[in-house]
Amino acid sequence: MSGTLTVPRARAGVWLPRLAWGALAYNVLVILWGAVVRITGAGAGCGDHWPLCNGVVVPQSPTLHTVIEFSHRLTSGASGVVAIALVVLAFTQTAKGHPARLGALLSLGLIILEGLVGGVQVLLGLTATSTDPARGFVQGIHLANTFALLGALLLTALWASGGPRVRLRGQGLVGGWSTVGLALLLMLGMAGAVTALGDLLFLPADGSTPVQTVKRDFAATASVIENLRVVHPMLAVLTSAFLVWLGVFLRRERPDAQVQRWSGVVWALIAAQMLAGFANVALKAPGWMQLTHLLLACAMWLATVTLVYRAMTALRAQSPAAARSNVDVTV
Repeated sequence: MSGTLTVPRARAGVWLPRLAWGALAYNVLVILWGAVVRITGAGAGCGDHWPLCNGVVVPQSPTLHTVIEFSHRLTSGASGVVAIALVVLAFTQTAKGHPARLGALLSLGLIILEGLVGGVQVLLGLTATSTDPARGFVQGIHLANTFALLGALLLTALWASGGPRVRLRGQGLVGGWSTVGLALLLMLGMAGAVTALGDLLFLPADGSTPVQTVKRDFAATASVIENLRVVHPMLAVLTSAFLVWLGVFLRRERPDAQVQRWSGVVWALIAAQMLAGFANVALKAPGWMQLTHLLLACAMWLATVTLVYRAMTALRAQSPAAARSNVDVTV
């Protein structure tokens, strides 16, 4: 088997990596604030107007829901400005062909798409107390785009900090199983978004047990969103088991210190997320617990992307003689 020795690119100035890491952290906060909008039912705070708020640029005498929704739009708009600045810095502080340029452009495109998906939700009235099944679909798409955005920002930050580009060809089972792991985690996040929506709209406030709640989810009068709530915990068990195995597999195939470290981080986050999931069910999904669950989901996605990145840019396991005689350098 031929080996791949990755040589890090030169660090792209000082401000680009700082802005890239800052943009990643800021967007996590924007995502959490978006969840606050959903939890408080403030999604219709600006009516069915977008990008205007109640038909005006700046709402006059706003209600609390309007303040929450309008502030979310402002913070989301600011993330777009940051993304534009990221593109400008990437193209002024890096050489042609540098991967940070691709990452910055991809991040900007995904932020624009994020805003458009949010706008569709508002214009179609899929906010606040709407139980339209289409809302569950759009919510899942929104989450998928959010995870893709976080992944793009993370890669941009890694590349801007001197990390090597990812070589997709020739990764073998490492690339294949890593793709499966990321796809499962993405589907889990989408299912979680639908479940969180179902908890908000349909979770009974009485003393119903989890078994009674599941029975209600499959009653003849239950909606599609209620039916799908049970998918998330089942998918969580499957995905967690696979990611644990993936960590063991990557440690064996790519015995690198970074792979060892990040597989351990992923395992720790899986344990924390499982505990948070049980607590969420037991406590009947209070707002603070939903935010904790979402924050851990973002952290687990970012840690898994980092693990896969480190594995796919690490030197393949092979004999010392083979490494000396057949070295393929990727810069």
